[in-house]
Amino acid sequence: MRGAELDRTPILVFWETTKACPLACRHCRATAMSEPQPGQLSTAEGRGLIDEICRFGPHPPVLVLTGGDPLCRPDIFDLAGYAHERGVPVALAPSVTPNLNKTNIEALKGAGVKSVSISLDGAFARSHEDIRGVPGHFDETLDALRRLVAEGFKVQVNTTVMRSNVEELADVAHLVSDVGAHIWEVFFLIKVGRGSEIEDLTPVENEQVCHFLYDASRYGFVVRTVEAPFFRRVARWRAEIGPDTDAREAFSLGPLYGRLKERSIDLMGPPTRPAACRSAGTRDGRGIVFVSHSGIVHPAGFLPAALGSVRLRGLVDIYRNHPLLRAIRRADFGGRCGVCSFKDICGGSRSRAFASSGDPLGEDPGCSFDPMTAEVGSRG
Repeated sequence: MRGAELDRTPILVFWETTKACPLACRHCRATAMSEPQPGQLSTAEGRGLIDEICRFGPHPPVLVLTGGDPLCRPDIFDLAGYAHERGVPVALAPSVTPNLNKTNIEALKGAGVKSVSISLDGAFARSHEDIRGVPGHFDETLDALRRLVAEGFKVQVNTTVMRSNVEELADVAHLVSDVGAHIWEVFFLIKVGRGSEIEDLTPVENEQVCHFLYDASRYGFVVRTVEAPFFRRVARWRAEIGPDTDAREAFSLGPLYGRLKERSIDLMGPPTRPAACRSAGTRDGRGIVFVSHSGIVHPAGFLPAALGSVRLRGLVDIYRNHPLLRAIRRADFGGRCGVCSFKDICGGSRSRAFASSGDPLGEDPGCSFDPMTAEVGSRG
C-alpha cells in the first residue's frame, strides 16, 4: 500500500477487546488483569466499531482482536463472525490458557477467523515460563501452535526481544520452523506497562539482531518486526549486497550477530531461500491504529497518546484527521529521524521516542544509524 493510501486507510486496526487475562506476563503492554474492567466496549459498541471500520472503503483493514485475552470475552465469536459477515478480515491474538481449547478453536474457524498469533518468548521452558509465570506453559504453547497449524490457520509466532532471551533467538527461529508457523513477528521491547522493569538491548545490539532476522527470513517463514522499523533499512542493505556477501564483514557486525548466525546454521543448516521480510512501510500511526478496551484511540498499542474516543468520534475521522497522526505520516520528526534518508520506509519507533522523551515525534533512541555520517555502531 502506497503512502497516500496509508493516509486514508490503515492496514491493521488493533482492538484491545478486554484487559482480562488469566496470565500476568512480565512484559505485558496492557498490564492485563484477572477480570474485565468497567467501561470496556459493549457488544453493541463493538459491532458499531466494526461498522465504522467498513467506512474506510471497499477494502477494509484487518481487524486484530487482542487483549488481555480476547477469549475472556463471551461475545468474541459473535464479534468475529459479525466482522466476517461485513467483509472485514479478522485475526485473533489469544493467550495460551484453557480457553484456547478444541471447542473454541472450532468456534473461531466457524466465525471466519483466518489468522491467529501466539506468543513464544523463549526457546526453552525456563526462559519462556520466567516471562509467563506459569509452569508447563512452554509445552502448552508449542502444542497450541501445532494444533492451530493443523487446523489450517495462518499462524504467527510473536516474540519479544529483551536482554534475558536475545541469545535464544536462533533457537526460537528453529521452533518457528519446526511447528510450521507462517510468520515470526519479533517485538523490540518498549518500556511501557509491566515491561518498564525489563532490560532492553542497546542500539548496536538491535542492529545485529536485525541482521540476524534477515537471515532467519530465509528459512521458509516471513519475518516482521514491531517497534523496530529500522529493520527495513537493514533488509534493504542486505538485499543490495546479495545473499553471498558476508554480512559480518560488509557491516562490521559484532559478536552477537556471529553467535546467532552460527547457532541458526547449526540448527537448520545454511539458509537457502529468498529473504521473506516484506513490509508496507507502516509505523505507529501510519497504517496502524489501536483502540483500547474502553474505546480510546492511540497510534499504536505501545504509544499511549490518546487521540479521542470511538464513543464520541468516528475512527475514520480520527485516523485521517488527527494532527498527531498527520504529522507522523508526514514524517515531521525531530533529531536523527527527521534528517534520515530512510525516514519514509522506517521513521523510527514512535512508541520508543515517546517512552524515552515524552515526544512521539522525537528520534528513536533504539536505532544506531547516524544519518549525518551514514554509519552505524556508535550509539551504545
